[in-house]
Amino acid sequence: MWIDTHCHLDAPEFGPDHAGAIEARARATTLGVGRCVIPAVERANFDTVRALAHRLGDAYALGIHPLYVPRASDDDLAALDAQLSAHRDDPRLVAVGEIGLDFFVPELGEPAMRERQLAVYRAQLRLARQHRLPVILHVRRSADALLKALRELPVCGGIAHAFSGSEQQARAFIDLGFKLGFGGAMTFEPARRLRELARTLPLQALVLETDAPDIPPQWLYTTAAERAAGRAQGVNTPAELPRIGAVLAELRGLSEEAVQEATTENALAALPRLRPLLEARP
Repeated sequence: MWIDTHCHLDAPEFGPDHAGAIEARARATTLGVGRCVIPAVERANFDTVRALAHRLGDAYALGIHPLYVPRASDDDLAALDAQLSAHRDDPRLVAVGEIGLDFFVPELGEPAMRERQLAVYRAQLRLARQHRLPVILHVRRSADALLKALRELPVCGGIAHAFSGSEQQARAFIDLGFKLGFGGAMTFEPARRLRELARTLPLQALVLETDAPDIPPQWLYTTAAERAAGRAQGVNTPAELPRIGAVLAELRGLSEEAVQEATTENALAALPRLRPLLEARP
């Protein structure tokens, strides 16, 4: 079965009562998606992702996303520590995440906000070390800074989500025990560098993700002109994961079954607490 290592099923796009997420998750199950990992993005949704993971039979991570750092306080970091302690025995808690750095958004690239992002990121690495959990990293024009902090504050691995860096950066993450998340962006034929990485990096370093509802694959994407003409943007859900996996299989010249088996095992290696959840599945 497949594992979607990163999807935000609590996002507003799935409705205030999560009805869309429940429906999408049920469809994904029929297509062979055995487990999903639902990462938090801020203190306000810690309880939501935990409750949703339990409701859907999935897994979750707790952390503060770099896009939410501008409104995060030191109290939020203390709350994260408290939540990680309170739920340390919850088998569905598999990582600290989504954490990281984002130097793509202009306001986040300002010197003061870069420093604040780094401080919050490093604090969360310390929490991951303290609670002996892997991390799920947001990497957007920030790979080198993320790697520098990881070398200073090593953690027990994890996933570099939505990886889009260079081969050198990819191998640096791999050397530190990380897996690399590939999803919808890989399905676009013009993304030649990313597709070449998906084709040539060690298969044992790759995991699959949708980042639903974000980063829709090529078959769901509509251009601005198409949207203006009335064509709706397709909604990305975990049900798209097997087709994303088929793209990876085609790029590597492998069977879909081989890619499914490899990426599932890789996800279990990156997030070890997933294994008993998968084995417990009826």
